[in-house]
Amino acid sequence: MKKSFLFLLIVALLAGLGSAGAQKGKGKSRRPARKAKVQDTRVYLVHADVLHYDDRINPDATILNGKVHFTHQGARLYCDSAYFYDASNSFEAFGNVRMYQGDTLSLVSDYAYYDGNEQMARARYNVVLKHKKTTLYTDSLDFDRLYDNAYFFEGGKMVDGKTTLTSDWGEYNTKTKMSVFNYDVKMQSPKFYLTTDTLYYDTRTSVAHIVGPSDIISGDSHIYSEQGYYDTKNDRARLMNRSVLSNNGKMMVGDSVYYDSQQGFSQAFRNVVYVDSVNRNKLTGNYGEYYEETGYAMCTDSAVAIDYSQGDSLFMHADTFKVVTFNIETDSVYRKIHAFRKVRAYRIDLQAVCDSLVYNSLDSCMTLYYDPIIWNNSQQLVGDQVQVFLRDSVIDHAHVIDNCFSIQQLRTDTSCYNQVSSKEMFAFFTEGNIREAQAKGNVFIGYYFEEGDSVPIIYNYQETSELRMFLKDRKLESVWTPKTSGTMYPINQIPEDRKRLHGFMWYDYVRPRDRYDIFNWRGKQ
Repeated sequence: MKKSFLFLLIVALLAGLGSAGAQKGKGKSRRPARKAKVQDTRVYLVHADVLHYDDRINPDATILNGKVHFTHQGARLYCDSAYFYDASNSFEAFGNVRMYQGDTLSLVSDYAYYDGNEQMARARYNVVLKHKKTTLYTDSLDFDRLYDNAYFFEGGKMVDGKTTLTSDWGEYNTKTKMSVFNYDVKMQSPKFYLTTDTLYYDTRTSVAHIVGPSDIISGDSHIYSEQGYYDTKNDRARLMNRSVLSNNGKMMVGDSVYYDSQQGFSQAFRNVVYVDSVNRNKLTGNYGEYYEETGYAMCTDSAVAIDYSQGDSLFMHADTFKVVTFNIETDSVYRKIHAFRKVRAYRIDLQAVCDSLVYNSLDSCMTLYYDPIIWNNSQQLVGDQVQVFLRDSVIDHAHVIDNCFSIQQLRTDTSCYNQVSSKEMFAFFTEGNIREAQAKGNVFIGYYFEEGDSVPIIYNYQETSELRMFLKDRKLESVWTPKTSGTMYPINQIPEDRKRLHGFMWYDYVRPRDRYDIFNWRGKQ
């Protein structure tokens, strides 16, 4: 029995120890989770020199005077006196009101109402909000601490470095540093002045986002845009929606425009139009650029130059147009305009093709290079090189150099042509009308005499060293030559080798038919 009792006792003790260990382990595994710390939303009064109640003044508030100090969720608020509404967790602050949030934001005013439940401060009269390097001045501002938004609605001014913005209504977010301005918006810095009705401004990057009709003045340059971005720190603009850039009588517009004021550089993309109203000409294309300091301009991709200084407009197409300005800062400034590759020009009374062209404003000379051909009504003129000299934008005289050939078709329904070939040719004009033509060096002439209803009856073939023809009202008045040799043939007895002078080619199939045909390049067959 004793042995049995001792055995049972040992078993019981062991069982007890096991149960206690199990209960201990079980208790540890079921330890309750720690409760999240509840955020304290109360507004606390830290200090006031005098605290009292007065039902006659404000029965719902504790009246505080002298060095009043509140705290609320990381914000410190000071004023000269206050009404503290403990039940609604709010207060009104009077005189020398200041609120500080961290070491980067401060708000001062003459009066403020602060709601601790909504975390909203409503500041009034002589309000100044400072956030890092940005300062906002207004008389009415609501600051939403919950969303870091400050609103002003009775006119305000923001100063960001050297940039100042004013508007009737605005919003500034102290977290994203983004601001919005509406109604009578003005933005000014030492280098530009912007006016608009709606503007977004990022104080981190100093970039203004234009979203409505806007004007930007920078020196002599004026920009009009309804959509774009302006970098106020670097004076750069990226503009869309047919924005317009103008400078001293010159205007550029495109689907999108880039402008760098510091570099004096502008670019335009797609449906570009460049207008020089001073010289009465225009460039169009799908890409253009301009440098203000050097006067260099370039236009390409479906590029067209239009000159409207002489009544009827002249339309000229080339792969690329370039304008180079010399001595731009002096009184002896002049420009060269280059047209490169597959040049085609059309005006009602004048058409031309060549491979390239250069106009020099120094001597008002326009030179056509590489297979130039010029047409005037029924007249065709070719040479290795053609120089046209202008005076007051009107042709004064022309010089054709080497392998010159002038052809006049008598009528479109005839194969009769008046022809002159020579080493050099000159033409002189008065008020745009030709008055004298000269041919010099190895001159060959094939000319028809007409009678009655412009019917050719005699063909005159001549060889000489020089030919001078004088015209009046575009009609031949007289001809002068030195000693000549040649033969006159009846119309039905012209030898085949004399009917066409050596080198004769009629390039009517190359000729531009209208202003739209200048894009269709047709080379010589």
